[in-house]
Amino acid sequence: MQEKKTSGSRIYKVFIYVALIALAVSIVVPVFWVFMASIKQNSEFYGNPWALPAGFYWQNFVNAWNTAKMGEYMLNSVIVTALALVILLVVALPAAYCLSRFYFKGRKFLNTAFMAGLFINVNYIVVPIFLMLRDGDTFLKNTIGTQFLLNNLVVLALVYAATALPFTIYLLSGYFATLPHDFEEAAYIDGAGYGKTMVKIIFPMAQPSIVTIILFNFLSFWNEYIISMTLMSSSTGSKTLPVGLLNLMQAQQSAAQYGTMYAGLVLVMLPTLILYICVQKKLIQGMTVGGLKG
Repeated sequence: MQEKKTSGSRIYKVFIYVALIALAVSIVVPVFWVFMASIKQNSEFYGNPWALPAGFYWQNFVNAWNTAKMGEYMLNSVIVTALALVILLVVALPAAYCLSRFYFKGRKFLNTAFMAGLFINVNYIVVPIFLMLRDGDTFLKNTIGTQFLLNNLVVLALVYAATALPFTIYLLSGYFATLPHDFEEAAYIDGAGYGKTMVKIIFPMAQPSIVTIILFNFLSFWNEYIISMTLMSSSTGSKTLPVGLLNLMQAQQSAAQYGTMYAGLVLVMLPTLILYICVQKKLIQGMTVGGLKG
């Protein structure tokens, strides 16, 4: 009987290992191929597409960075992502602290509302957001003679931060609720107010969850495409990397410059890949603690 259990356990482990290896190969091979394609000369794509590059043709990256304006688009993505993260943390951290540590009228309703926001797909509300901003621009133009809500990196960052609030507050409040109250009470006895206690006591204790929020939302904002394409449709100089990459792919496909196209794709992927590889354990740990204990 024991031998049958051992045999079944071994078969199960082998199956799991084979499935994980197959999954890893299905993810790693396409990424590796894109990196190899980014350093190929254009003539190499007409032979065997799986062949290794004959050399390192770095001119593809130069063309993507300068000619295709991927450097300008990357700067826009850095500005939008950084600004959205700052706005998100300034709003979400105090909100999550209040919802998790204080009892007041309407607290249950707010928690339910933020939890319900987790089920709203951002892609479904892009058009209403666009119409609202367009009507706002029309009102501003008729009132003060100018408009700035559409094709504005700051407004795009605000929209990013707003759409990320439900998940961020839910995760942070769940983590804050697991922290002991003893340190807060000691701070109150020493004369610290709510704000100082929040900044000096709670936030340092919640650092794993805060780091997780920053990393997760960085990946989300950096790779976001639908909202950026919709709200920045009329401005060529304010496009973010994903939108600029689509324009590059369309232009280079018609010109058959595949090396430049894949170099642009690498420029988009590389920051997120490096970041995720470096912090994947901390990211998963923070999400698990905040989600399960909360």
